[in-house]
Amino acid sequence: MRGFGFGFGPPFDRHGRGRGFEHGRGTRHGRRGRRPNVRAALLALLAERPMHGYEMIQELDGRTGGAWRPSPGSVYPTLQLLADEGLITSEETGGRRRFSLTEAGRAEATEAAAAPPWADFAEDTVASLNDVRESVAAAVGALREVMMNGTDEQREKAAQVLDETRRKLYAILAETE
Repeated sequence: MRGFGFGFGPPFDRHGRGRGFEHGRGTRHGRRGRRPNVRAALLALLAERPMHGYEMIQELDGRTGGAWRPSPGSVYPTLQLLADEGLITSEETGGRRRFSLTEAGRAEATEAAAAPPWADFAEDTVASLNDVRESVAAAVGALREVMMNGTDEQREKAAQVLDETRRKLYAILAETE
């Protein structure tokens, strides 16, 4: 399920390294966490094989169970920066740009691959996010049934449940630890 609010994008520094989670959402680090290093992640992926930019986004999404899906707005400028630094090259194939490491980029990529940023996502965090997504998908399915097959009164009750759920979710964020 996409568009759930776990994607991450700019801002990042001039080296493609992140400064903090966008909108404060996301991983095991919670609201005060820091953004995974896009630069290191891309280099680590390219140490495995040449890839297209979108393929790298999908790989990171998959390797973190959806906890981190960097936006094209952070990936493509970082790829351009790496190319400008002579660490990667690109080749147009079938209307898509495929990126690969240069000899100069192999050392930094090997270092990045030794401790890839996606390794920071604990398995329990990824499992927890997947559990939440499954719950959301099931709730959306139930809502769809009510909206398509329910009476006007049932649809109104569903809207009230959604409003109450939204308030309760915000109340969770307002709780102090």
